[in-house]
Amino acid sequence: MATIKGKSPSCFGYPLSIFFIIINEFCERFSYYGMRAVLVLYFKYFLQWDDNLSTAIYHTFVALCYLTPILGAIVADSWLGKFKTIVSLSVVYAIGQAVMSVSSINDLTDQNQDGSPDNIPVHIALSMIGLILIALGTGGIKPCVSAFGGDQFEEDQDKQRSRFFSIFYLSINAGSLLSTIITPILRAQECGIHSKQRCYPLAFGVPAALMAIALVVFIAGSGMYKKVKPQGNIMVQVSKCIGFAIKNRFRHRSKEFPKREHWLDWASEKYDKRLIAQTKMVLKVLFLYIPLPMFWALFDQQGSRWTLQATTMDGNFGAIQIQPDQMQTVNPILIIIMVPVVDAVIYPLIKKCKINFTPLRKITVGMFLASLAFVAAALVQVQIDKTLPVFPAAGQSQIKIINLGTDSASIKFEPELGHVNVTSMGSTGYMIFETSQLQSVSITSGQITKLDTTNLPGGKRHTLAVKNNEADIVVKWLLDNVTSKPEEGNNLIRFINNLPDPINVTMGETSFGNLASLSDSNYELFPGGRQDNITVVRNSMTCSHISKAFGFGSAYTIVINECSRDGLTVTYSEDIPPNTVHMAWQIPQYFILTCAEVVFSVTGLEFSYSQAPSNMKAVLQAGWLLTVAVGNIIVLIVAGASKLSEQWAEYVLFAALLLAVCIIFAIMAYFYTYVDPNEIEAQFDEEEKNQVKKDPDLYEKTAEADSQM
Repeated sequence: MATIKGKSPSCFGYPLSIFFIIINEFCERFSYYGMRAVLVLYFKYFLQWDDNLSTAIYHTFVALCYLTPILGAIVADSWLGKFKTIVSLSVVYAIGQAVMSVSSINDLTDQNQDGSPDNIPVHIALSMIGLILIALGTGGIKPCVSAFGGDQFEEDQDKQRSRFFSIFYLSINAGSLLSTIITPILRAQECGIHSKQRCYPLAFGVPAALMAIALVVFIAGSGMYKKVKPQGNIMVQVSKCIGFAIKNRFRHRSKEFPKREHWLDWASEKYDKRLIAQTKMVLKVLFLYIPLPMFWALFDQQGSRWTLQATTMDGNFGAIQIQPDQMQTVNPILIIIMVPVVDAVIYPLIKKCKINFTPLRKITVGMFLASLAFVAAALVQVQIDKTLPVFPAAGQSQIKIINLGTDSASIKFEPELGHVNVTSMGSTGYMIFETSQLQSVSITSGQITKLDTTNLPGGKRHTLAVKNNEADIVVKWLLDNVTSKPEEGNNLIRFINNLPDPINVTMGETSFGNLASLSDSNYELFPGGRQDNITVVRNSMTCSHISKAFGFGSAYTIVINECSRDGLTVTYSEDIPPNTVHMAWQIPQYFILTCAEVVFSVTGLEFSYSQAPSNMKAVLQAGWLLTVAVGNIIVLIVAGASKLSEQWAEYVLFAALLLAVCIIFAIMAYFYTYVDPNEIEAQFDEEEKNQVKKDPDLYEKTAEADSQM
């Protein structure tokens, strides 16, 4: 193996160069997972895509990230070498992160300074360019960095190399965990030149900075690295061997040619027996991989569907307010806890019970648990759906009554569509009426009755404000221009002036302007879970009042009843109830899915490595990453083809599909015969030794041909 040796001093028995590689990996994983944590919310709230399109593009991006490692491995092994591949693709990666950060700058196209981008296609185009560059970068360096770290050790440093991979894996989880906590906090900040918006440029900018640091750190250690020259990629050789076998079999398809034991044996005219036998072992494992993408189809929805589910939930954990995209941190936290618990407690207990818990059985259990996690997600979704408000259809109107007077009021909806009594300063919920049937509203308060003829537009919500005085009843129709529940845990607030004089209203830093008597303001957006100071100016007199603590995802009408030296008197009317299902209810589904990951993912890699020849590990690694890519493509196909209107039904569909695939895999696993690649390779070694004894010249020629191939 040709190498270029750098001068790498030793530190605690390890080459100093590996510390540069570990720091690089930590920064790169922070960059990737930090960007990915906020990605689906960026699509939904900044690019204004719906849930389905946001989910589709998210999974397309993840699939691309797991397809490009094959390209990266071939480039590194056949052309540039690992070091140059990592450096060149890291530059591409850093540029992609920087482009993503620029694409999310609101003021880039906000010419009229109204707080929303004027040219969304520009932001979409920049985002897509950024994501493609990131996918090329992160995927391309994925198979190279860990292998490059392994190259730094001498042959007698097996123990240190093994410990390096443990530390390397720890740096991946540390980067993932920290970034998934930090970037959602950065996203939740408000920033901007002309108007304050969610700070996506900062949420993407910090990962971009970390990627630049990763690149600088990696290059800084250049003089110490041991750089192995490209030797040719084993995946290319395997592909050529398979291709030749298929082509040769097709050429000799007539019955006059005798059948061979295995279709790959048709490659024996060109390729040696060892490579053919190794390829057979690999294909045997790859065949078992066929059902596995379905697991990843469910697993990777943590970053899409489950994050979107969290946006409709209550994230108030007392002193801490959890952002929807921060719930993804539950997975890496539980991984750190569960891996040692499962290895040290669960597996030994199963062994004591004399249950033969083979690797393939573990994988089957993992698939079943993932299916169960989605059943749990569906149950949570059903509870969330119960709390969501119902909005009027095209031919319907919703009416809410607010009584601003001092006496009770009785309201009848004519002709005989129902009636309701409302106490002084009280209000009702929204009532649905067919717009074509509702002709008038009769209001009685005290001794006075008033008939108000209605001609409401369909598909709208309205508030009917009524107020009695000595001689009359004042009736005011207010259009409630709210068509959906506030998202990201925000609240919508508006005011009604119930004073005889005009007033000026401010809440927090938001001004609602001047309100005439018995008029209402527009709804304004406020972050959830906090109290704000309400300030009212009436005839040069200033009154203030601390609002009540609003929940998350609600809408309120605040009625100003009095502003005097005694203070400000207000009443609250709930237009949309806050999120009542707590985010903590997502923890069981995350726990079950993490248990599934521990028994599926860790065991899957261990099984693959145990069943593959030593020089074919890279082929199986590529195959494993390919199952993740295909899994994300399955999400696109199923979500697009199902056309289910209810989210809980989609969760049940995915759970049912994985359960069906789990049964198929269990049957395939039952008929699988475990092999020992070392034993098979030892047999070939023995045969070669015998061949040397018989004909030394022939062996030298074969060895030379093998090395050239």
